[in-house]
Amino acid sequence: MEALLQTLVNGLVAGSLLAVPALGFSAIFAVLRFPNFAIGALATAGAYGAWLANVGLGAPIPVAVAIGFVVAGLAGVAVEFAALDRLGRAGHLMKAIGSLAVGMVLENVIRFAFGNDLKAFDLPLARDIVFGPVRIGPQQLASVGFALAAMAAFWAFLSLTSLGRSMRAVADNPNLARLKGVDPTVVALVTVFLGAGLCGVGGTLIGLDASLDPLTGGRILLSVFAAAVVGGLGSIPGAVVGAFLIGITEEMSSLALAPAYRLAVSFAVIFLVLSFRPAGLLGRAVR
Repeated sequence: MEALLQTLVNGLVAGSLLAVPALGFSAIFAVLRFPNFAIGALATAGAYGAWLANVGLGAPIPVAVAIGFVVAGLAGVAVEFAALDRLGRAGHLMKAIGSLAVGMVLENVIRFAFGNDLKAFDLPLARDIVFGPVRIGPQQLASVGFALAAMAAFWAFLSLTSLGRSMRAVADNPNLARLKGVDPTVVALVTVFLGAGLCGVGGTLIGLDASLDPLTGGRILLSVFAAAVVGGLGSIPGAVVGAFLIGITEEMSSLALAPAYRLAVSFAVIFLVLSFRPAGLLGRAVR
């Protein structure tokens, strides 16, 4: 029972960290209509930007997380409008394949610039917090707080701002939104910046929880994709639900399976969910 409780807490932490890049992935898919597989490399870029700010410039962690958001957001905009937008003329499938290639290029640029050595953030040593049989690190609690704050801020942006409402309108019906005077180029720019920025925050939080290397974002790419598919591609609340489901399931699987099977468990969840809900848990069926 103690191991089960500890694993459940670990799953909730993992799900909260996974939910942030899953939100970014789903937002980009909802508006631009293609799965951007460069998000793993963008998450890594944001994490390295945050690491440079923290270790190189002495910035506190909250400032470093914000810098990671901006770095990844700007990198995402550069990738979209320098390469992927042109590929989009050949169709969404070509754009998705191109995003894989761009992600690999960006990942290797990061490796060339920073090397393959593990990097660590400048964090104070602190004892784990103990709740009965459950242990959780202070930095894990702080990372969950950052993740929840990022999710709340994104929800507020979508609900309370004109740009957020424009994003929702384009996601629901791009042709009608265009007739209502919504500029699709501006909406695409904002969506890519925010979506990539959320991926950068996710990569930073994962780097804070463990360590940082050029494959940090690549290791979570398939889990983020699984979370978005399970929740319903393009569904913002679905991305959060899917992330927690994938995070908890992956951690629970460690009680019976070797860690090497974590991704297999994620895709088993995709298979089970889509067998009963082809559009995902909170996705809308396309007719």
